[in-house]
Amino acid sequence: MFRALADRLNPPKATDQQANGVLSTYPMQLSRFLDEVWSAGGLNSATWNMLLAPATLPSTVPVTDAIGDVGLEQEPQGLLTTLTSGLDYTTLNKPKFKDGNSVKTLFGGTPPLWDHMIYAYLIEATGIFEIMADVVRRYVVGETLPYASPQGLAWVRGTEELFFRDPPLFSTSGALMSQVRPDAAINRRNAYWRMFGMDLPHPVGRGVTGQPWKRDVGSTINTRFLELWNELLRQVWLGFENATNSSGAKPTDPSYVAYLCQTLSEMLRLRRQFGMLAREEFAFVTMMDWFHLTVQYDTAIVVDLKATAGPDGNPADRLAAIGARVGVAPSRQSRELFELADLASSILWAIELGIFNTSGSAALLFANNLTTNPIVSTMNRIIDLWQSATGERVKDLAVTTRRQGLPQSAQPSRLLPGPLVPTARPAAEGRPSTNGHRPTSLTRG
Repeated sequence: MFRALADRLNPPKATDQQANGVLSTYPMQLSRFLDEVWSAGGLNSATWNMLLAPATLPSTVPVTDAIGDVGLEQEPQGLLTTLTSGLDYTTLNKPKFKDGNSVKTLFGGTPPLWDHMIYAYLIEATGIFEIMADVVRRYVVGETLPYASPQGLAWVRGTEELFFRDPPLFSTSGALMSQVRPDAAINRRNAYWRMFGMDLPHPVGRGVTGQPWKRDVGSTINTRFLELWNELLRQVWLGFENATNSSGAKPTDPSYVAYLCQTLSEMLRLRRQFGMLAREEFAFVTMMDWFHLTVQYDTAIVVDLKATAGPDGNPADRLAAIGARVGVAPSRQSRELFELADLASSILWAIELGIFNTSGSAALLFANNLTTNPIVSTMNRIIDLWQSATGERVKDLAVTTRRQGLPQSAQPSRLLPGPLVPTARPAAEGRPSTNGHRPTSLTRG
């Protein structure tokens, strides 16, 4: 959301200065901006008109079926026009595929302005929240970090106001914390667990015993999401390997891929009935988007912390340098997770909206040329990154009975040895890291 705003200020790619302009905007103005985007529902039409052309695709796909009846919670128009943010959300760029084409370009209509909840999960899995929370804490309680510039202090104030205090009454995120769910970190894990059946790979922090985010969730959480998602990636990879066969078998069955997509679509939609988890998704995605924008460029606070990586630098490098400042180590797979978050968001929106529910449309995930079909190139990159980030050998086709005995994939399950979140260095103040314990995995708790 905030990255899209920065991108709009200076298309097609935001500069450090444009990112700083967003990150130093008055917090109340940004809060109103989020209220306006939410009240627009992220949609200007009820359907996506399919522009990808193949006759096998449906002519329209209902969007409201996927995201729920968010219109029931929209702010009254009178309040929207009485106190406006002054920021134009109508021209924001939408979630994009690997080649830069937005979901709108490929599928038409106006998709949600915010990313899928999988984006928030993957960004938070880097450990960015714990690291940036400690940066804010240290700046507001003492002087253990380098002195901040005026723009850097504006980032500190904006971050604390937007994400580390009780939200304004009746704002978009105002009901995401209350006396019945007072811990924001537990609330986020609750949403991830219900939607994906997955836990974050690092501990929740001090003062929390057990797994309270799993309490009273019922028996309808999407515990099979990971199993089906991994199987979908395996089948798509198998399709890549056999797409150009001029003779012999082509093991990938488009009907089976469509079945997997349909099952995932139905599973995700069940968690959104009548708008459930819609506000949670919006709030968590925008929070992680703010921190992502912070390290995407050499922004003011990054410069202040002497964590710059240059114009071609990677967010993971900046995050690692900042983490070293506060004694909290990010995930070793941060590089993969940052890139994976955007790509998986676009694909999961398309899957959830039922775009690949027929055998003809499912074939678009693997059967076309990598250089001409952005869906195929996006899926190919997702598979590369997912295997490296999680250790799940989705390219290892020896896991199937009919392929046993064939060589395994040349790609290692991890680019680096060790757990997803390694043991952190001792904290600068001698306290243990909040993000440095050995995790179970990026997958299930």
